[in-house]
This record gives sequence, structure tokens and C-alpha cells, in this order.
Amino acid sequence: MKKIILNIIVIILTLSFSAANAQFNINARTAILQDYLSGKILYEKDADRIIFPASMTKIMTSIIAFDLLKSNEISLEDKFLVSENAWRLSESGYSSMFIMVGDEISVENLLRGIIVSSGNDACIALAEGIAGSEEEFAILMNEKAQEIGMENTNFSNSSGINAPDNISTVRDILLMSNYLIKNYPTYYEYFKEKEFTWNRTGGDPIKQGNRNPLLYKNIGVDGIKTGYLSYEKYSLASSIKRKDRRLIAVGSGFNTKNERSRESLRLLTWGLSKFETIKIAEKNKVFTSVDVWHGKKNKLDVYLNTDIYETIPKAKKKYLKAIVNYEGPIAAPINKNDKVAELKVYFKDELLGNYDLLALENIKKQNIISRLLTSINFLLWGDV
Repeated sequence: MKKIILNIIVIILTLSFSAANAQFNINARTAILQDYLSGKILYEKDADRIIFPASMTKIMTSIIAFDLLKSNEISLEDKFLVSENAWRLSESGYSSMFIMVGDEISVENLLRGIIVSSGNDACIALAEGIAGSEEEFAILMNEKAQEIGMENTNFSNSSGINAPDNISTVRDILLMSNYLIKNYPTYYEYFKEKEFTWNRTGGDPIKQGNRNPLLYKNIGVDGIKTGYLSYEKYSLASSIKRKDRRLIAVGSGFNTKNERSRESLRLLTWGLSKFETIKIAEKNKVFTSVDVWHGKKNKLDVYLNTDIYETIPKAKKKYLKAIVNYEGPIAAPINKNDKVAELKVYFKDELLGNYDLLALENIKKQNIISRLLTSINFLLWGDV
């Protein structure tokens, strides 16, 4: 077994941050914090407790529309007719876009009405325009939730208004938020818009501000969605981007609006100040090289097929190391993309994870004379 010890930082780090968590707590019934690039959970508090997600449900409503936009089944310019069912929510005291029966509203305006104004009426108009009814739309939402891996979620409506079977967890909301940011970075821009003006029928234009309080602090928060129900209290899924780092936080059960804002900001700030994220490997780029036996080249470049990031407590880099293991030298012929080595990652003496290292190119076998000379050279000098 040949080993190459590389002077780099770590690859997959599966350390528990329970000690750090024990020294930090936020005033929420349930909460979770993740580094987006590495996927590392930095903090969690009863993260699998069932919650009523309220308007955070609208993240999934938006994702369904984004999926259909991506597949060209709808366009931002398509217009949906507002039903009496949708209009009634604008008259019932819930957060609304203030649409009118018979209005024909573009998909883009409905999305802004959902994301920025948190309009429940806009949710129903979009759901009915896409699926024919809110009930059918909820089926699409639940299918998507299963695809994403939201194991403890059930959606029964498109807006998150009072419904005993519209349930989730902060961990599932985190998965949904992560999916949104990863798959729809362009449409995600809607979530940082601070206001939306709707030129309503039969009245003056209505300008409403985004309900996410962290957007107005100008600290790098660029989404994503608030929620409120009287029995769940206040909730917030939020994301902050600083240089090359992004954190996503979800909390629920805040007692007041001010507590929601203060504690969510405190959680994000704690994650930024206590941890750092390091890029270990770049997808499809040369990571290192390994020795080849009886090949037309005696060195082979290897790569990983994914970007690798790791989030670690600050000032802990010295405890991390990565070792390339392979049975070598590797006998030719070698095909491009063959697994030829393994990257083992350690924190102190604890094995943390493995990654496959793949051949970056084909290497053909030497002819018989060259192979004979290589073998003699190895016997004489102990080198390939």
C-alpha cells in the first residue's frame, strides 16, 4: 500500500460540535444552523420537533413554480385568472397581495406577491393556475418534499395558513431552503427584494415591504421567509452570505417579532464568528498524482468528481490531515474515470471520511520491450 501524505486541510469532517452547542443557545422552541457549502450542521435545538411552518410553506409553493419555469411548462409572462376562492383570502385579514376576482395576473407578479408580500391570495391564484385546485397543488408540493428528503413534512395548502395537517420541522425547512438556493440561484433573487408594488385593479397601487426583518440590516442576509401562526408563534428561515461563505438558519417558536429578529441574527453571527469554511478540492481539477507501472506514462493525475468544502471550528486547522492511499504503483492499462486511489481524512487520529480519487486520463500499457526495461530498472534501483 503506497501512501502520500498531503500538506492540505481536511476533506469530510464529521466532528460533533456538541461542545460548542453546549456553550450557545438561542431563545427559540426549535432551531438549526447549517453551512451551505460544506453541509455541516453547526447548531441544532430540537430540530426534528414537529412545527406548523406557517408562511415558510411558501418556499415550497415557489419551488413548484420554479420547477415548471425550468421545464418551460409555464413562463413568467403567463397569466392566471383570479378566482373568488383566491380573492376571499385578500378580504379575510390574512397577509395579502390584494388581488381581485377576475384579475389576470402574471406568474412573475404572483411570485413577487408570494415571496415579498407573503400574499396568501397570490398562493391560491398560483396554485389554481398551475394545478387546477389547491388540493391538487398540495399533491405536487408533497411529491417534491419527498424528492428533497423532507421526511417529516406534509403540506395541505399552498400558503401555510391554519391547518392541523400542514406540518414540518426546522430540519426539513432547512433542506427545502438549501434546495431552493442550490437549484434556483436566479429566482432566489426574489427573496432579497425589500418591497413589491402591486398595481391593483380599482384602487391605488399597493407597496408592501418584505417581512424578513434581517434584510434591512444590510449585513449580507438575502432571504428567505418569515412565518407566524398564533399557536406556533414566530418563525424565520434566513440565509446570510459573506464573501464565499453562506449560512442557512431556521428557527420557530420565537415569542415576539423582535425576538425572532434578534435571535436569528445572533445565531447567524455566532456561526460566522466561531467557524470557518475551507475549500479542500475543486470538482474535476487535478488533486494529486500517483505512480503507474508498465504504462506509457509513469505518473497519473487524479481528481475528485465533486467540490469539497469543510467547516471547522476556527484555529483548528493544525489537527487536520488528508492521506492518499493506493495499491501502487498502479498497473497499466488505466481507463479515464477509473477509481485508482482513496483519500482518507483524519482529525487528530480519528478517521473522518473517504473519497474516491479517479483517473484523469487513459494510460496505455507499454510494449513488451519497454516493460522489460522498466522491470530491470525497478530491480536495480527500486523505482518505476
